Amino acid sequence: MVEAAYDWSGFYAGINGGWGTGTVDWSLDDGTGDEGSHHLSGGTVGGQFGYRWQMASWVFGVEAQGNWADFKGSNVSLVFNPNTNQTKVDAFGLFTGQIGYAWDRALFYVKGGAAVTDNKYSVFASPGGALLDSTSETRWGAAVGVGFEYAVMPNLSLGFEYDHLFMGRRDVNDGFDVTDNIKQDVDLFMARLNYKFGGPVAARY
Repeated sequence: MVEAAYDWSGFYAGINGGWGTGTVDWSLDDGTGDEGSHHLSGGTVGGQFGYRWQMASWVFGVEAQGNWADFKGSNVSLVFNPNTNQTKVDAFGLFTGQIGYAWDRALFYVKGGAAVTDNKYSVFASPGGALLDSTSETRWGAAVGVGFEYAVMPNLSLGFEYDHLFMGRRDVNDGFDVTDNIKQDVDLFMARLNYKFGGPVAARY
């Protein structure tokens, strides 16, 4: 009696959680000074849904993902010393395509597409820590990633994924006639649990 090969085709939905890091650089838009850079870090949790279809051992898919995040970092401004600049990523989303190769229940894939982050920028006085000004933005960029997933049950799979978000440089005005050119990159390390709803009844070729 021969067991049928696992088929990754079908709609799926799931949850994810993990850790994020990143680098943010602030500089005055007029080129008169570099305010310095800082690293972000913190946890994240969210969900994803998508669709995959399998042709022989190749697996193709599309996916949307949305996450709450708490990535935060700060540094003392090199221009407005001793004030402190802080960046916080409150949420992010990914809209990607996938190409993978399956060995029965094991799937290795690469992905790429669009990314969006919800960012908050704050300036604090030092000493004292009083909030001097704050502003928020939604920023679009690009994402690339790599992942591994294993079907632990017929409709349940566990995976691990790494993504890098290229969020580029943007001019951000704090509302007080100061505009910073802010560059942002983010790295994501996530564990994922997916439930597959099944796929089309068709011969694999």
